[in-house]
Amino acid sequence: MTAKAKLSDRSRRMAHFRALHSRGGLNLVSLMDIFTVLVFFLLVSSGTQLPSNKELTLPTSVATKVPQETLVITITRSDILVQGEKIIEISQLLGSDITVIEGLKEALIFQASKQRQPLTGVVAGHAVTIMGDENIPYQLLKKILATCRQANYTQIAFAAMQKAKG
Repeated sequence: MTAKAKLSDRSRRMAHFRALHSRGGLNLVSLMDIFTVLVFFLLVSSGTQLPSNKELTLPTSVATKVPQETLVITITRSDILVQGEKIIEISQLLGSDITVIEGLKEALIFQASKQRQPLTGVVAGHAVTIMGDENIPYQLLKKILATCRQANYTQIAFAAMQKAKG
């Protein structure tokens, strides 16, 4: 009986060993490393792209300086958008003789309030990028620039399609 009991204990231990070691495992550490690198790559590579809009055709330029990521004002053929949110229709502005667009000014001030203030206490003008259709009227552009000045957006850049050299 002792031989049978030993065999039974041994077979029990072997069955337990097989049960513990037969399960396949997935090494999550390697997968987490790969996905971390992938996330950082996507964050870095997508940081300097301006939003695209099919309703506007950007003018061409030969400038080589890449724009910083700033607040974006988009001027389509029909609307003015701030960060993709519609502010006002252009048809309301073309016939009027106002110099400052109040709805745009409020949106710009709101966006400035969401930004962090510099620690030095010196408040410089905020930065903005204007993406405008190449056929927008100059009077409209003049009103938008005046509104940006009123809302303390003095660092103004214009988005353009880069023309190939040569």
